[in-house]
Amino acid sequence: MSLPTRRRRWFTVCALTASAALVAIPPSAASGRGGVSPFGVRTLGQLAKEREQSVGKSMSPHLQADDDDGNEADEIAEGADQYAEARTSPGVVAPGAYGAAWRGLRNLPSTDGRWRNITDLPYDSDDPRYRDIDSNSSGGSGDVTGRMAALAADDDGYVYAGSAGGGVWRSRSGGGHWQPISDRLPAQSTGALALDGAGRLWLGTGEATTNADAYLGSGVYVLAHPHHGTFSARRRVGGDELESTTIHELRFGGGTVWAATSEGVWSHSTKKLSGPWKLEFAPNPDYLPGGSKAGDPSAPYKNIANDIAIDPKDPSKVVLAVGWRSGDDYNGFYSRTDGTWTRITGGLGDLPGDADNVGNVTFARSADGSRYYAIEQSPEQLATNPDSGLEGIFVSKSGSPTGPWTKIADYKGLAADNSALTTAGYMPGVQAWYNQFLTVDPGDPQHVYAGLEEVYETKDGGTTWSTVGPYWNFPFSCWSIDPAEQTGDCHQTTHSDQHGVAIGRYHGKSYVYVGNDGGVYKRPVAGSQDASGHATDWTSLNDGTIDTLQYYSVGIGKDLDHGGLTVTGGLQDNGQSVLRGNDKVMGSNFGGDGGDTLTDPANGCDIAQEYVYLAVQVTQNCAVNDGSWTTDASKATSYGVAPPDNATSEARFIAPLATDLKNGSTWIAGGRHIWVQTHGYAIRSGSEWTSVHDFGAGRVATAVAASGGKIYAAWCGPCNNQGFARGIAVGNADGTGWHDITLPVDGTVPNRYLSGFAVDPKNADHVFLAVNGFSRHWTEGPGAGVGHVFESTDGGTTWKDISANLPDVPTDSALVTADGGLAVATDLGVVYRAPGRTSWQRVGDLPAVAVLQLKTSPDGGTLYAATHGRGIYTIRLRDLD
Repeated sequence: MSLPTRRRRWFTVCALTASAALVAIPPSAASGRGGVSPFGVRTLGQLAKEREQSVGKSMSPHLQADDDDGNEADEIAEGADQYAEARTSPGVVAPGAYGAAWRGLRNLPSTDGRWRNITDLPYDSDDPRYRDIDSNSSGGSGDVTGRMAALAADDDGYVYAGSAGGGVWRSRSGGGHWQPISDRLPAQSTGALALDGAGRLWLGTGEATTNADAYLGSGVYVLAHPHHGTFSARRRVGGDELESTTIHELRFGGGTVWAATSEGVWSHSTKKLSGPWKLEFAPNPDYLPGGSKAGDPSAPYKNIANDIAIDPKDPSKVVLAVGWRSGDDYNGFYSRTDGTWTRITGGLGDLPGDADNVGNVTFARSADGSRYYAIEQSPEQLATNPDSGLEGIFVSKSGSPTGPWTKIADYKGLAADNSALTTAGYMPGVQAWYNQFLTVDPGDPQHVYAGLEEVYETKDGGTTWSTVGPYWNFPFSCWSIDPAEQTGDCHQTTHSDQHGVAIGRYHGKSYVYVGNDGGVYKRPVAGSQDASGHATDWTSLNDGTIDTLQYYSVGIGKDLDHGGLTVTGGLQDNGQSVLRGNDKVMGSNFGGDGGDTLTDPANGCDIAQEYVYLAVQVTQNCAVNDGSWTTDASKATSYGVAPPDNATSEARFIAPLATDLKNGSTWIAGGRHIWVQTHGYAIRSGSEWTSVHDFGAGRVATAVAASGGKIYAAWCGPCNNQGFARGIAVGNADGTGWHDITLPVDGTVPNRYLSGFAVDPKNADHVFLAVNGFSRHWTEGPGAGVGHVFESTDGGTTWKDISANLPDVPTDSALVTADGGLAVATDLGVVYRAPGRTSWQRVGDLPAVAVLQLKTSPDGGTLYAATHGRGIYTIRLRDLD
């Protein structure tokens, strides 16, 4: 779902509706403590309205192909589809592709020079400098970093945080002062973390949130002494059976570790780590790799396993929670009878077990074995209920995972417990398919923490609940936008969208740790609450030593106020960061998902930031504002300037946006149309864009670039595996000369996603093309072809494959340096071709992290890399040759 802002914090993972138009929000009727929020209530009302209109109506073509049980609730999976299809279309990627790519990159010769992380400092989402109309500052999340998918903690003060795309991190001090411990692995995406009875740390790679930017993993690894050392590829458990999967949970029982994966449920001995994993259950084995239907576009969704519950009294009794979030015939709970896994059809009590109501499920059991708890998301609710996809929270007071189960919470009850999500159409569990956690206090079987969009706590087994971590503080009377008061009387909350949880001890005191789209937070297990039931003692652990920020883009300009440079970047669910020349703490000047960004090289406070579907905002003062716009609308200094394709959603979720290399006042935006505006950062209205080319219905731009008025634009449509098609159009910014390039069917340019152009600044007819996905060896689809980087010297009329020794790895963007070198961003790092050379080198020694965009400093001497999981890095270009 889209919304104007969160005011705009509606995450990358959740493109829920076909409309993303910016809505002008008038000043609040009151400000200060007790005033009406200018953000939360109105925003959630707009969001709810859009979602209610789209429930049961919108469904991506991809899901239409594989969903047997009705419509997707709205376009809830569209962001996920689009991010994945760039790497998979026109077919299905075979297991082992990323592993082979990582080995190939590691074997390339390396350039000189070292990368320097410039975003490894605190990032304050409540920075009081940036309280303009498009900011979420004062919401109460405090210091943030990138999405945390899983957590583990022990009783010695050690905490382990597994990020979505930036690897696993360790703290020896109860949280904070973090160190990365998985940089040597070929996958930096975390699915599960777990400590076993022997104190070993188990890591399941491959994030299983089924969201827009989740990456596949390379299997399961063990760190025998997690207080010391780091993960090694040599300590992978089993063989390659779990490569190219996602892992939702790792559970232990009876000397066995169980893995709930995207390819069914697997098991392995915890004593002997060699030998293959055993496939315990796959509901549709024909769709697994090597099966007769492995090439079917729906194959990745036919064997989803979410969790495993093991009877504490008898480890041989196991219940599997299996099912695709949007519904499929195989969804349900399974147990083993006489060696055969069968669906449980009755006896569960309040816990629904039918296919329509079993989607994403999370289990948790008490330390004494007396109780089991479960959160259940319902595909039917997702498809029909505008308010929530949550079926409920349940308890088995027998301690057995077979129940009987009793419902102890539903979305209406949670909303009534001083939740921030009380607007019809957007209530607790609206994203239960994406954000879930559940844990039980080891010292009290009735003390439970549950995570959905918010954090909930019960101390009496579910009779009463408190929203101890509300979504944000905006709807509450204690809130204030006044920088002197931060959030008024409101206490800090956590970032929203909960994924991981752990309970551990530090200096003899127990703490609960939660991981979400904004990083890691903690509070005492025996913590305090205010009269509303909100916790008063959350602490952000995102101290800057942990940088897992997920950038889509980067922009660099001179800091005219403080000297040096201003660096900005668009982020998954953490808005846009701004780092100015004298900053020791980064600020957030735009909320929501940050897509592409444009920054004036001559003035780093001239910024355009893209939200989803080409919703563009512009500011000419870095969006510095004390919040006075809430009482005087003329004091707002950010402006919505979305091209018309935004209103019709005829654009990619993260759509291409660029400036002309020769004229920074000429901007190009790509949706169904190619849009041009020539007012630069002085633009104030979406009406100032002009359509210079129409790709036609069903086609959308995937990449744009321009130099001296000449524009290159790539498109796809359909963009998924159902008849995937792509192409290139070339024309002029004044609307003349537009024509389609004929791409030969011989595979000269593969039939895969065209992800980026790099134009030679000295010659607009000399252009390079980056092609995403994997080559024919790994992609089972028509016309997949080979190669990832192509060159044209005649304005795109003909192309030559210059991939040479570049490993088969998805490429995301490219950049021509001032001296004629070529840098290319890939899903696993950066490669470089020096001027006059034909072979490629690996740039520096980044971990296996996706790099989505490259830019250079205003003087052309420094390369900036926007990584999707490890922040922004720089390296001097002179050191590469």
